[in-house]
Amino acid sequence: MHTELTREKAIQLLREYNKEPFHIRHGLTVGGVLKWYANELGYGEEADFWEICGILHDIDFEQYPEEHCLVAPRLLKEGGAEDEVIHAVCCHCYGHHEGLTAKPEHEMEKVLYASDELTGLIWAAAKMRPSKSTKDMEVSSLKKKFKDKRFAAGCSREIISQGAEQLGWELSKLMEMTILAMRSCEDPVNAEMEAMGLEEENGGVKQKRTAGRFRKETGPLRGGMAFYLRDHSVGEADDHLAFPADLSLADA
Repeated sequence: MHTELTREKAIQLLREYNKEPFHIRHGLTVGGVLKWYANELGYGEEADFWEICGILHDIDFEQYPEEHCLVAPRLLKEGGAEDEVIHAVCCHCYGHHEGLTAKPEHEMEKVLYASDELTGLIWAAAKMRPSKSTKDMEVSSLKKKFKDKRFAAGCSREIISQGAEQLGWELSKLMEMTILAMRSCEDPVNAEMEAMGLEEENGGVKQKRTAGRFRKETGPLRGGMAFYLRDHSVGEADDHLAFPADLSLADA
């Protein structure tokens, strides 16, 4: 798997269609996570490809939340992405749209499908910790948050579980490896966000009223940033999000 896109070009494309800092952070984080997985799983020669797909996986999410992964092919094609990149990006939305037939096939695509939602859950849980970091997070703590369906309700437990199953892994293995992957890129992502001059309120939890952004969930909402409820400040003593589990953001 190969792409002529550079990491710099991928970030440029991401920022062209995404302005909110938490979307930029999520793209960089998933990119870093996939690069770690590539090296860990024996795909070191493809690590750059894995990372670029991770950076670009939500390229259309901010501007086209209801058409997520349907608009992405056009944006990516215009940006110079090859068909392999487009397929990898779009298949992480498999099952979300009737017209979207791209299915995770390569191990990289399965890792992206499984880890996207999980990175959102892990980061939400990390912001609850005194350290506000993944570096001291344990799998046992994450499992508790996973079982609490009210916590970060926009992160689909069903999709995370399906992702682990597609990989042939136990859920605990996926959790442990993704925590390790996020630890590996947390400092570089923080440094890159700072270098870009991108500030995030409350450590990445946006507190801004955006009308008309809630909807009844009719299917799994893709995008690991779904836990960023913009009207709710997640405090250190607050273990639950403020909204019912059957409500989610259409453009988290």
